[in-house]
Amino acid sequence: MSLNLHRMYLPREVIVGKGSLNLVGEVCSSLGFTGKALIITGTKTLRIAGQKVMDILQNEGLRVHCHIVSSKSPTMKDVKEAEEKIRRYEPQVVFGVGGGTKIDIAKLSSANQSVPFISIPTTASHDSMASPFASIKGTGRPYSIKAQSPIAVIADTSIIMDAPYRFTASGCGDVISKITSTRDWKLAYERKKEKYYGQYASSLASMSARHIIDNAVLIKPGSEEGVRVLLEALVSCGVAMCIAGTSRPCSGSEHLFSHALDLIAPNHGLHGEQCGLGTIMMASLHGLDWERIRDTLRRVGAPTHASDIGVDDDCIVEALVKAREIRPERYTILNEKPLTWDSAKRLAEDTDVIG
Repeated sequence: MSLNLHRMYLPREVIVGKGSLNLVGEVCSSLGFTGKALIITGTKTLRIAGQKVMDILQNEGLRVHCHIVSSKSPTMKDVKEAEEKIRRYEPQVVFGVGGGTKIDIAKLSSANQSVPFISIPTTASHDSMASPFASIKGTGRPYSIKAQSPIAVIADTSIIMDAPYRFTASGCGDVISKITSTRDWKLAYERKKEKYYGQYASSLASMSARHIIDNAVLIKPGSEEGVRVLLEALVSCGVAMCIAGTSRPCSGSEHLFSHALDLIAPNHGLHGEQCGLGTIMMASLHGLDWERIRDTLRRVGAPTHASDIGVDDDCIVEALVKAREIRPERYTILNEKPLTWDSAKRLAEDTDVIG
């Protein structure tokens, strides 16, 4: 049997640790970026890390421009504005400095203009920092779209530790969701709904989830060791998607639930928080140990109940019913076990997500 050509784009540099931001100039030099750079960041993240990146690069002799994004949620308008700045300044490299919004805008705008991208996260709330996918509003699709992999990731633990702990707990929820997303991917392959299943990428993603579960005791406010555990897992998840060339190893039925909840009750939970809730319920559908997942989420301080993110019980039930419609082409446990309002309500109650 002949296999189709499969091209993988992976980060060439991944640096995680305290003070790693100081190495941004060295990373640029090693990658051959010595001319012009564009930093895409926000007003707050400019103060937190963007200005320091600019100063270091300028001291290295680069001409650096900065584009400030004011949106809290990335839209295609933000992407187009960033693309216009890339065309105007013609940088060799684009930096995304900030949380998921700034990184996703930098990632997609640079991909559209065929310019390399370096990811500098200031929070660890989800796996976007190292993945080739971007979540952008206003595309007509409530889920991520293909952009490009970062050529480098620089994650400074001292900066990420200063962010509100809620973002770290959310990141744990996003990593733990790989327990069900990998099961969904394999299920789709076995049911012959999908042609490609990458066992290595799947194993890397599920191993990242187990890494969080096994080390959950370390993940708590003020723990640099815990932040490192999470960052390593998030980067591994991003690399799994780079290897697979699809979001499949890291996005399954639990993500469909989160996307549906975004449509029904927007601006309540963080992405990783909602995915964590979804994982508890989808694990139950898969016949997995959902209680261990719930207990791990509780241990790291992530939501395990609808009230934890300020969502009504009915919104959870509606999102469970609607989830399968978000991406009809993506086969998951929700296709295997379709939910009605009553069965969805029973599932959410039985897993203590509502009630």
